Amino acid sequence: MLKDQIQSLLAQVEAMQASSAEEIEALRIQYLSKKGEITALFNDFRSVPSDQKRELGQLLNQLRQEAETRINAMREQIANSQQQTANSQLDLTRTPDPIALGTRHPLSLVKEEIINIFSRIGFTVAEGPEVEDDKHVYGMLNFAPEHPARDMQDTFFIEKEPGVQKPTDILLRSHTSSVQTRVMTSQKPPIRVLCPGRVYRNEAISARAHCFFHQVEGLYIDKNVSFADLREALLYFSKEMFGAETKIRLRPSYFPFTEPSAEMDISCNICGGTGCSFCKGTGWVEILGCGMVDPNVLESCGIDSKEYSGFAFGMGVERITNLKYRVKDLRLFSENDVRFLRQFESC
Repeated sequence: MLKDQIQSLLAQVEAMQASSAEEIEALRIQYLSKKGEITALFNDFRSVPSDQKRELGQLLNQLRQEAETRINAMREQIANSQQQTANSQLDLTRTPDPIALGTRHPLSLVKEEIINIFSRIGFTVAEGPEVEDDKHVYGMLNFAPEHPARDMQDTFFIEKEPGVQKPTDILLRSHTSSVQTRVMTSQKPPIRVLCPGRVYRNEAISARAHCFFHQVEGLYIDKNVSFADLREALLYFSKEMFGAETKIRLRPSYFPFTEPSAEMDISCNICGGTGCSFCKGTGWVEILGCGMVDPNVLESCGIDSKEYSGFAFGMGVERITNLKYRVKDLRLFSENDVRFLRQFESC
């Protein structure tokens, strides 16, 4: 009879014992799984006469509850036992092991700070590929075919076939301006983007130069954008990055993709502009290049230069980091010397 089976299983459940989590799981499967013995009794319960359902139903529920209670109690007992064993192995008299703190790379810290400063005045981040083509790196930026920057001594060109010396238009980008051309050809003005990333140039590695470094370039295109807008944006950045007392000056320069063009200096943040060895006694330190976007660049990217104007600027992250943390050797940024990196644990 079903009642006898229930009482027999109840006695087995009350006598259950286990010494490990595996044994407890085996008991759960034996009695409570879909194919378990208690589940099978619930299936048999369907054929019980109506006048016996009330009594047998209560007994079945009592059996299942007892099995669940016993299994949960054994699980808790095993867990407590394991915790006590682990605690007994602890030597509370030992001095805690020192936990070494990690740190972000100084270039990452400065790059993020630059992005945060310009994000407050509406700039968003745009990224592009490091392996580029000549069109986006040079062609659309008003570089003449004979421009020196296209020479193999400055740019890393990628050969289409190993060992075969022939012209190729695939290269490692030498500046993040290539991201600007991709943005200008895919978006309509107004455009206000910041383009951070790694760039590559074929230069000898020294304390002042490297074959790869990091740039952050900015681009703003809209109606009636003027040189005064450029100056105010860069003045705001300089004060936020180097302090409220920072001054700037713009010197005429030349870049193929901007006209007019300028180099920007800031008052030396070490001597306050009075003159020191760092600024070579001038009181000024160059930090970036900038200018108004050349109309030829706008037209090559499909933007009407008669309706829109814009400005662009670009700075080396290593240069800004040098000024902020007074790091004199660029090679330290890529050597992964933990003694150097530990200096930035609190930054």
